[in-house]
Amino acid sequence: MAFSRLPGDVISRIFSLTTPRDACRVSSVSTAFRSIADSDQVWLQFLPPDHCDGVVLPPISPKKSLYLHLCDHPIPVGGNRNMSLSLDKKSGKKCFMLGARDLTIAWGDDRNYWEWIATPESRFNEVAQLQYVWWFHIIGRIETSMLSSGTNYAAYLVFRFEGHQEGFDWPVESHVCIGSEELDEGRSVTLDPREGEPRAVRERAHGWMEIELGEFRNENGDDGTLVCSLREVVSYKSGLVVEGIELRPQEMH
Repeated sequence: MAFSRLPGDVISRIFSLTTPRDACRVSSVSTAFRSIADSDQVWLQFLPPDHCDGVVLPPISPKKSLYLHLCDHPIPVGGNRNMSLSLDKKSGKKCFMLGARDLTIAWGDDRNYWEWIATPESRFNEVAQLQYVWWFHIIGRIETSMLSSGTNYAAYLVFRFEGHQEGFDWPVESHVCIGSEELDEGRSVTLDPREGEPRAVRERAHGWMEIELGEFRNENGDDGTLVCSLREVVSYKSGLVVEGIELRPQEMH
């Protein structure tokens, strides 16, 4: 009863200090507070600043609708359209995806080894399709200042297989660390495990798959450059299609 007697601007400020999920819960269960919980004053606090990190937010109103749009429709970062931003629906934390053209791929400019193709199933203009290679090495980099602070992130390779695939039933070394992959012990991931072996790959929409490469705690956003990489230089490999590397808040178990 005492809470309901507070001025509307004070209540909206309190709601804005919670989470998008909490604001939605209030809106769905309380007719008395629905208009405040759905107000632009509340949802503006859950949105990234316009023109932040080279992002121009689409002109969608009200702000709650803009928020929900950004959760389901990634928008490009900067003018090159090789990186996209979306929001985690529960927390409002920023999610970034580095498209294949924004990655450093060993032999990626040699069409004997990698081919760049357009596909309507990707959010980017081009994806990288592996012809064959012995030296498999992919690196993605992003400044920690672009990520949400105080957030545990996980990095995922987004990929699929096409044509003759070979060599990915063998573990690939992955690293997620600040500055250099040489500073991280890394982990082993298998993109195409053999029957009966543990499977960490998960399916996504439009035929894509993902596998977690590692985790990172972004405390204040001032650590420098986050490096995400995969490397395997022993076996012959072919048939992989890379859409990119995605960074999103780590799922709580």
